[in-house]
Amino acid sequence: MIDTNQSLDIAALHSGYASGQFTPRDLVELVLMRIAAQPDRHAWIDVLPRERLLVYADALSAHNPTHLPLYGIPFAIKDNIDLAGTPTTAACPDFAYTPEHSAYAVQRLIDAGAIPIGKTNLDQFATGLVGTRSPYGACQNAFDADYIAGGSSSGSAVAVAVGQVSFALGTDTAGSGRVPAAFNNLIGVKPTRGLVSTRGVVPACRSLDCVSVFALCAADARDVLAVLAHYDAEEPFARRTPACVDTHLPAQGLRCGVPRADQLEFFGDADYARLFATSVAHLRELGVDVREIDFSPFLQAARLLYEGPWVAERYLAIREIIEQRPESVFPVTREIIAAGSKPSALDAFAARYRLAELKRASEAVWSRVDVILTPTAGTHYRIDAVNADPVRLNSNLGYYTNYMNLLDLCAVAVPAGFRDDGLPFGITLCAPAFKDNALLDIADTWQRQHAYTLGAMGVALPAHERQRKPADNYVRVAVCGAHMSGLSLNHQLTERGGQLLARTRTAPCYRLYALPGGTPQRPGLVRATRGARIEVEVWDVPLATFGGFVAAIPAPLGIGKLELEDGSWVCGFLCEEHATRTATDVTELGGWRAYLAERAPA
Repeated sequence: MIDTNQSLDIAALHSGYASGQFTPRDLVELVLMRIAAQPDRHAWIDVLPRERLLVYADALSAHNPTHLPLYGIPFAIKDNIDLAGTPTTAACPDFAYTPEHSAYAVQRLIDAGAIPIGKTNLDQFATGLVGTRSPYGACQNAFDADYIAGGSSSGSAVAVAVGQVSFALGTDTAGSGRVPAAFNNLIGVKPTRGLVSTRGVVPACRSLDCVSVFALCAADARDVLAVLAHYDAEEPFARRTPACVDTHLPAQGLRCGVPRADQLEFFGDADYARLFATSVAHLRELGVDVREIDFSPFLQAARLLYEGPWVAERYLAIREIIEQRPESVFPVTREIIAAGSKPSALDAFAARYRLAELKRASEAVWSRVDVILTPTAGTHYRIDAVNADPVRLNSNLGYYTNYMNLLDLCAVAVPAGFRDDGLPFGITLCAPAFKDNALLDIADTWQRQHAYTLGAMGVALPAHERQRKPADNYVRVAVCGAHMSGLSLNHQLTERGGQLLARTRTAPCYRLYALPGGTPQRPGLVRATRGARIEVEVWDVPLATFGGFVAAIPAPLGIGKLELEDGSWVCGFLCEEHATRTATDVTELGGWRAYLAERAPA
């Protein structure tokens, strides 16, 4: 039976399922109970009926819990993303339709074992950063009902923060996947444009839209993104990670840019200013090289999003309803989107030229730094204040977010403390496209180093997710395949008391092979003269159980000494070289998760 206080972080649920402590049916009942207990949050538009949720839960009985990466994990879907058989409203009842097929991203999650709980509230047509522009009610912040939840993915963030789901999908065109994360003490991932398919998503600005992820911790976000980041050949805006792009960031000597003091804006919020200064100091304590940068190219690009012709994309997305039934559109939303009918083709080209200039100017910044750190938002507003001044205050919230998709950056919003009144503060790390996982690694390290609670539940990062000091009675082991978190053999570590310490890479002198045969399929890691950095996880395994773990390893694999990219050596899985002669070399993919994603059915 499931504990009513059960944490919904993915590792905790995986452990409970693997041990038989509870079932997906038990989990569904717990989630429905929690949702029913907080009806006034305005987080949900449509919760699936119990009978339908149990169909999803029962379908998992045919699967081994360790064979599906998101087995029995409950998630929420922003209601501008399709779920088959459930109305998509985009927070506009007159716009609603019922799709026959789920969005590509949603189907990927269901196929991985996740359970869709329902559709969440949003700023209508994903236009806003506040969460108040909805006929379904202003979504209340998870910490204080008088404050905004942030938008447009307001309901998705709140549902995760108050413990109703493990993770949630949002969308992010101007900051909608990051601002709600900051205001509700969550991780918010804005992926590289096109990395996650937007097929089955109601467009806001179709050329800029991203499906985003809200999660309690960076490790959960990475597990979800690993499922979502699969190339969709039927989506015109989908992108493959180019083979020539380095998707990693330096493990040592990381250079982090922060805006000059005169370019920081906190809108009079002294607490936010103090918390950001503390965050910068924490990065320096982690050994990061923090440098001031000229932030002006980014700020100027941000203004193009609404002051330029890109608002015409919003108009095009809902042209029929705004022209034929304008009264159906929320007043402030109608005012903003209606302006999209005015830009001309000349305006569009002029703005594209200006954006190209600003992108070139930003390259000078990226030549000096690897990542950029900013506040996620400059302050936090009450609902009544936003209702009284909806456009100006909303614009203030986009100060640090609106440039991201225009400049083709990826970003992760990370919790970073609390104001004196108990409301959370968040920072955002951004980097050039396709460095999504590298940013999540930094976010993961950040969360391990700081004792911040998860969401609004008052629960600390679980012990198995926190970094511990090495102990004499533990052996540090690097794994590179099915023993990694969420994969089919990970239980062989967790059942022996193993604890995840870090996600990192090898030194650049290894080759990775997919060995033939075997269930599950196994990787072979071989040290080579010409190699690459390969993704690994480092685990602490109790000395008392380490021998039994090693004894279960089949030939041609074994445990030897493996060099990490920081120059340290740990025990790790290595393969006898003769076994690679009939294997497939997958070194260029950089890791086993990427190989599994590449071969997964579309």
